[in-house]
Amino acid sequence: MTVRSAASVRRPALAAVSLAMFCVQLDAFALNPALPRIGRDLGTGGGLSWVVGGYLLAAASLMLGAGRLGDVLGRRVLLTAGLAVFGGASLVCALSPSLPVLVGARAVQGAGGALAMPVGLALLTHTYPPALRGRALGWAMGVGGVATACGPFVGGVLTEAVSWRAVFWLNVPVAALAAGCAVRAAEPRDGSAPRPVDGKGLVAATAAVGALAVGIDRGPVWGWASGRTVAALTLTVALFMVFLRCERAAPSPLVSPALLRNRPFVALTAAGAVANAATVVFLFVVPISLQGPWRLSAAAAGAAFLAPAAAMSVAGPLAGRIGPARAVGTMAGCLGLGGAGLCAAPTATSLAGYVLVATGCGAALGVAGALTLIATQAAAGPELAGEASGVTKTAITTAAGLGVALCAPAPGTSLTLAGVSCLAAALPLAAGARRGLTRLR
Repeated sequence: MTVRSAASVRRPALAAVSLAMFCVQLDAFALNPALPRIGRDLGTGGGLSWVVGGYLLAAASLMLGAGRLGDVLGRRVLLTAGLAVFGGASLVCALSPSLPVLVGARAVQGAGGALAMPVGLALLTHTYPPALRGRALGWAMGVGGVATACGPFVGGVLTEAVSWRAVFWLNVPVAALAAGCAVRAAEPRDGSAPRPVDGKGLVAATAAVGALAVGIDRGPVWGWASGRTVAALTLTVALFMVFLRCERAAPSPLVSPALLRNRPFVALTAAGAVANAATVVFLFVVPISLQGPWRLSAAAAGAAFLAPAAAMSVAGPLAGRIGPARAVGTMAGCLGLGGAGLCAAPTATSLAGYVLVATGCGAALGVAGALTLIATQAAAGPELAGEASGVTKTAITTAAGLGVALCAPAPGTSLTLAGVSCLAAALPLAAGARRGLTRLR
């Protein structure tokens, strides 16, 4: 196969995964500015948080099993199915006549995104050779980063200029185009027979993550010490113990023990979860701060946030160029820089200084987030790519819900708390990199 023909075979997979990441990330962040308008249009003031929470709950609960199912059923097939579900649910969201219909369709959207995201990353890992794999993953992360960073601004503009339904209408053709690319994508076979899925472990793990996501999402509403929150977290622990028992007894565990013994993978996933929670806090608090303490209009705040958004969007391709030997140290450095910037931002004395610090934070957190997905795939290797992406995406999506919860009670202090968390996560990662304990293959 010539270089040109090899590139043409890989291109549909990269296009499908990039467009899928754009849809899923845009949908996760674009609706928050539209929630008041949704409440007025649908004639309800209560339950609006479920429009966002239902999406995150479904996505977090199903991602762990989706990565493993992709290894068994085929990554291209599951990616196409996930995009079809996501696009169909987007259509229902755009036409929703009531809040319950919208919340239900949002949950289905989350399920479609959960099917598409882990298997998409694994598909690129299998499609591209090691020399090009990081760059391909980086470009896909970059496209997703554009949607993540610009989501609140795009959602606000579409809501004001057209309707909140326009966000969902935008998803329909993009998801259809992504599904068309996925159908044309080649899926190399590694020749190894897929292991059967541990059904009991899959159910227990999905239920455990779902209970945890409910506890995190509802904690600020119910109260962290309330009986319902404690019950949700207790149920999480109990279901996780059931999952561990199922895994020990299963001939083919849902998550390979080799993956859990993989020190670089575990370290990068844990640090990536912290980075993702901090990123969500950053994306929620900075635009609000520009309109609040700095007294900018919504349009001016959106324009001011373009610099941090641009810095975050270019981080993916840059991260893809970082070799495995430097990945862990670079991620530790980015966490440190991002954490320092998040702590410094509330003390800025001028608007220009605040935007400058926010731009640096966007770049550092963007590289850290992209490296989480790129480097964990390198740490796990192609043979465990599906499982690895499922575990990592579950961890960082659940952390995103925690980031939203941190913003709810005290937006003013959440930046500092997120910054301290990043600094704390950077220290052991840097120490492990120096001692060679997190070296990637």
